[in-house]
Amino acid sequence: MANFSENVLEYAYSAGVNEYLTAVVDYYGSLGIKLSNKEVLSTVGGSEALQIVMNCILDVGDEILIPEPFYPNYNTFVSIANADIVPVPTTPEEGYFYAEKSRFEAKITPKTRAILISNPGNPTGVVLTPEQMRVMADIAKEHDLWLISDEVYREFVYGGEDLATMLVYEDIADRLIIIDSISKRFSACGARVGAIISRNQAFMAQALKLCQGRLSNATLEQVGAAALYAMDGDYFTAVREEYKKRRDTVMAGLGNIPGAVCQCPGGAFYIMASLPIDDANKFLIWLLEEFEDNNETVMFAPGASFYATEGKGTNEIRIAYILNCQDLARSMELLGLAVAQYNQQQGV
Repeated sequence: MANFSENVLEYAYSAGVNEYLTAVVDYYGSLGIKLSNKEVLSTVGGSEALQIVMNCILDVGDEILIPEPFYPNYNTFVSIANADIVPVPTTPEEGYFYAEKSRFEAKITPKTRAILISNPGNPTGVVLTPEQMRVMADIAKEHDLWLISDEVYREFVYGGEDLATMLVYEDIADRLIIIDSISKRFSACGARVGAIISRNQAFMAQALKLCQGRLSNATLEQVGAAALYAMDGDYFTAVREEYKKRRDTVMAGLGNIPGAVCQCPGGAFYIMASLPIDDANKFLIWLLEEFEDNNETVMFAPGASFYATEGKGTNEIRIAYILNCQDLARSMELLGLAVAQYNQQQGV
């Protein structure tokens, strides 16, 4: 139980309150990673962590390589730094796999400054194997690039594998930055507490200046977050079991839609799927305005917004399997009915 007994709610240290920093360090210690409090900065969620990182490492005209599809807000954080995203292409048919040197080396230019990956992935659910993680580390090392690893979905893996972090590769400690957050891990999105983690002290000194500029992260949220890190490991076991059931429910439903293409995701709680439709945006509007079955319809995120490449993702959707299995099964039934009816109206 978190305990806060101060009479005055003062500004916290800009780097974070010690209870929270220590909780993060202890958590990584449970993964076999030795850190100190000086290698962690408290942030207002993972979003502020990303914004601070981009402002620290990117200059005007720099390029950052990101496998697509990717979390759309990456666009915002890179744009604020006046840099450019260079997408690394993947396809639904190959499960959005990206971790091979040739894909990245084909995109590296003199302007390339960094690589950003999400592992497990949003929106794809791709989970890198240790061998694939090593490939990403080698690319960054050999080409003198920053590697930013967004690991906020670390606990959401369903193949029985150990929880993974790029911090295991100590030979890239001078160029590795980890983004973490309590929001997804503990279903505490509104608490807005995240972290920047790096062993590069020159980078951390620059990031601290931006933390000092915004004064401090909220004290009470940090104290509460520290308590969350002390939760029993059985909590995550139950969460993984439930989300695996939800994932399998959605995959079964997609399997009943002729022409749908989707590889089973290994982690996070999203599925990207290609549907036999002409345009996902148009389809979504039709779902909201015209389609219903027993006064029910279904919604999703259109896929194009997850791409930087013009024209890609137009017939793809992202499904977040965060509802209970019964509702997800009904949603997939509705989606199948809608695809068939939509295509019939389109004359397909």
